[in-house]
Amino acid sequence: MTGDVMAEAMKVSTQDDLLVLSFMDRSGSIAIAQIAGEFGMSKTQLAETAGIAAGTLYRVKSSDTAKTQGRLREMLEVIGRVVEWAGGKEQAMAWYRAQPIPAFGGRTAEALVKEGRASAVRDYLDHMALGGFA
Repeated sequence: MTGDVMAEAMKVSTQDDLLVLSFMDRSGSIAIAQIAGEFGMSKTQLAETAGIAAGTLYRVKSSDTAKTQGRLREMLEVIGRVVEWAGGKEQAMAWYRAQPIPAFGGRTAEALVKEGRASAVRDYLDHMALGGFA
């Protein structure tokens, strides 16, 4: 990789890490109420967006499981990668939920993350950030 390409790749990685970190509590868990509040959602709406059973985010024990925390992290990582060019967190969430991605047959990032394909979305966004074509 050339220096410029490597710098851009590191910048993308740092942006999504910062968003995830901004929603972590002191114990290292993703703070569900904070995410819901930041994006103007109920916990039920957040659960739907992340592809988690609705009641899960209301139960402390369930909301701290590796599976739940992992899905929320994946969602935030994808959103974090588009915040800058989307124009902000709210716009990035709107893109995540509604914008069809041609390279994935018109599926949204939300649908792909729910299917367990967050890494494919991250790879696609990295490719686009480095000047690739959709």
